[in-house]
Amino acid sequence: MVKRASGDVTAPAVGEGRRGVVVAGVAVGLAGVVGLHRVIPNSPGRVGSLVESFLPWSGVVVVLLFVVALARRSGVGLVALLLPVGVWVHSFGGLLLPPPDVGARELVVVQHNVSDENPDPAGTARALLAAGGDLVALEEVVTPALAVYEDVLRVDYPHHVVHGTVGLWSKFPVEKEQLVDIRPRAFEEGWSRGLRAVVRTPYGDVAAYVAHLPSVRVGVRGLASSPRDESARMLGDIVRGEEVKTVILMGDLNSTVDDRGLEPLTSQLNVAERGFAFSYPAALPLARIDQVLARSATVGHIRTLPATGSDHLPVAARVTLDPLQASGRLAP
Repeated sequence: MVKRASGDVTAPAVGEGRRGVVVAGVAVGLAGVVGLHRVIPNSPGRVGSLVESFLPWSGVVVVLLFVVALARRSGVGLVALLLPVGVWVHSFGGLLLPPPDVGARELVVVQHNVSDENPDPAGTARALLAAGGDLVALEEVVTPALAVYEDVLRVDYPHHVVHGTVGLWSKFPVEKEQLVDIRPRAFEEGWSRGLRAVVRTPYGDVAAYVAHLPSVRVGVRGLASSPRDESARMLGDIVRGEEVKTVILMGDLNSTVDDRGLEPLTSQLNVAERGFAFSYPAALPLARIDQVLARSATVGHIRTLPATGSDHLPVAARVTLDPLQASGRLAP
């Protein structure tokens, strides 16, 4: 009887200790994934890019592990959780901070993939007007919806340019507009999803780019993103050669800023410092693939706007321009 009683007391303690080790192991592994995601191989199936697309959601896993450790009274698990918490806060904590004060050289930029199947382009345009942006970038602008956007936005945005299925509307004069060729080699002629224009803002010239990178697909073989990655490299090369000092890139980049597929852009452009702004899919936003990036400017805050008739949510970003050189161009 004594031995059996002793066994009854010891067995649960051993089981609880093992469960605590499991929680601790998962916590340490999660911290490694978040902090060292760049070492995750991208082959086969572009696993690295797939993981990076949803990195912010690792915080939900941390919360779940905390609940499990608390329910099982696992001191080892709770202590181990400090590691992924610290890594997550270091990586994403700044995005939770409130918006900074309005800057003296600030532009409000609105970005929206309006969807080529949008049943209410007029309502979508009116919703974008309510955001009060200085610049509005649109993707999947198709006929006859283009005429609707032009009509509704005309008064507030007297300057606009459209190339292919992307467009830019501006409160300020637009000059030197041109098509930007980011068509992957395997895509057919006529695929046109990029433009560049110089916007004469009150704070100096801004080279504004609007781009819609190729879509990606998630299947049994992983992430199919080769065309998107190729298009991102092409756009990165173009931006690198941009002579105007200040650059603002707006678009549906079909990728998050953590995804290595956008590294040709994120390595040379500033990303949003505050705000998660998950924009896709509109019904249950899981990732921000609608981006506002900048050079010689700070994207201080980004947020989502109310849903429209699109499968994307619009986003609005506050961009503060750095002091410009007299010429507004990069020094040779």
